[in-house]
Amino acid sequence: MSLRTRISTDMKAAMKAKDGPRLSTLRLISAAIKDRDIAARSEGDDAAVSDAEIQTILAKMIKQRAESARTYEEAGRLELAQEERDEIALIERYLPKQLDAEVTAQAIDAEIAALGAESIRDMGRVMAGLKAKYAGQMDFSQVGPQVRARLGG
Repeated sequence: MSLRTRISTDMKAAMKAKDGPRLSTLRLISAAIKDRDIAARSEGDDAAVSDAEIQTILAKMIKQRAESARTYEEAGRLELAQEERDEIALIERYLPKQLDAEVTAQAIDAEIAALGAESIRDMGRVMAGLKAKYAGQMDFSQVGPQVRARLGG
């Protein structure tokens, strides 16, 4: 089942269950996907947004909510920060499980070895390979510095 179908099915279930917070978050997800569909069509791409693109959208939504939760906490608005964390938990259910630090390190080492990467000039190839294999499973903002350190950068 595609991510789009899963989200739609869950949204219908939330409507039937009258689960307001869950329904609201699922509607936000659906709207973000539809916005991306419209943007793709305006660029001349008539194909629907892929699951990989949906995962990217969801990861971006999580990052936005994490920043909002931090801002709310700093302002003493703990109830709003908790709402943001609840939304993050719901959105994360549609993403693949994140790899832990040890598995991520092993994947980085394996990719460097597979490509024969030896210097910082090979970082782009290593990152591209990791993104192709582990999209949605790694936080690439944290992986980049690890790759750079291993390549002597």
